[in-house]
Amino acid sequence: MGKGSMIHSYSSVAPTQRVFPIAREGYPFILGSFLVTVIVAALGLYTLAVFFLAVTSFVAFFFRDPERVVPEQQGALVSPADGKVIEVRLSPVSDLAEEKILKISIFMSVFNVHVNRMPEGGKVTNVTYYPGKFFSANLDKASKDNERNAVSLEIGDGRQLTVVQVAGLIARRIVCRIQEGDHLGRGQRFGLICFGSRLEVYLPQETVPNVSVGDKVLAGSSVLGYLS
Repeated sequence: MGKGSMIHSYSSVAPTQRVFPIAREGYPFILGSFLVTVIVAALGLYTLAVFFLAVTSFVAFFFRDPERVVPEQQGALVSPADGKVIEVRLSPVSDLAEEKILKISIFMSVFNVHVNRMPEGGKVTNVTYYPGKFFSANLDKASKDNERNAVSLEIGDGRQLTVVQVAGLIARRIVCRIQEGDHLGRGQRFGLICFGSRLEVYLPQETVPNVSVGDKVLAGSSVLGYLS
């Protein structure tokens, strides 16, 4: 999205059908793997060609980007990622907030859709990249030690939320398509993390949680909580 552009509607009443629902960042991986498959097949190495065809299919599956129907309820905060909720708790004061905030962490396996979406509509106030390590994303220390990218959003009434993309053991590439000053809608795509990772969302303390540890959520459609 271009800097300063505005989305006026924070929800979609129906998904838009696309011929190839694949995230654009996946095309180089898919085409590269497919090219290798063709070359190997041309050399007559058919067993190896079948293997690379399977790899190509998996890569295409990994980068799938299906449309989602975004809830319209007032104050609803949707999940930024597909995956499993592994943490729901009040987080102490940190570099992300000057007061306690509700932290919800979501672990994405390699089988989940990895396109990330905004929990609510608003203005991007800050995008900060933190270099780091690559521990398994389901470990607690991944939150502060792993490579990550934090996006802060002003959602109205002076309130803010922050979404943090956290790299994992296999994930070595964080993609963030937005910048400070952009205006985004609820459920709008803003990036992805390649090959398994973790998303953390820091919500205003008064948010009423709608999920528990162990719940499975879908980006853009599952409601994490409601602003009170």
